[in-house]
Amino acid sequence: MQEKTPREVETMINDKPDLKIIDVREQWEYDKCHIENSTLIPMGKIPDSVDHFDNDSEYVIVCHHGIRSKTVALWLENNGVKSSIYNLTGGLEQWSDDVDPSMEKYK
Repeated sequence: MQEKTPREVETMINDKPDLKIIDVREQWEYDKCHIENSTLIPMGKIPDSVDHFDNDSEYVIVCHHGIRSKTVALWLENNGVKSSIYNLTGGLEQWSDDVDPSMEKYK
């Protein structure tokens, strides 16, 4: 698992159209704001969804502040997912500061 800044993830999204963004927040959080084309898999459902991760894809795991996503990214690596996994450092809070200031913030 590697950490990526919001700017680095933005570049990855632009350069790699097949990059997969996995949002591990809850539905209500996702409904407030999310990165376009991201897939919601709440953190608690990750163990049941591990088969959705293929070893040929690259994944950026995101959450509100980057803490849940880091936990999920490490869990995926420790549970057999061999693909490239990145954590969005600072989460969507930092994303909204650095990349998309129009994104709604919440507490």
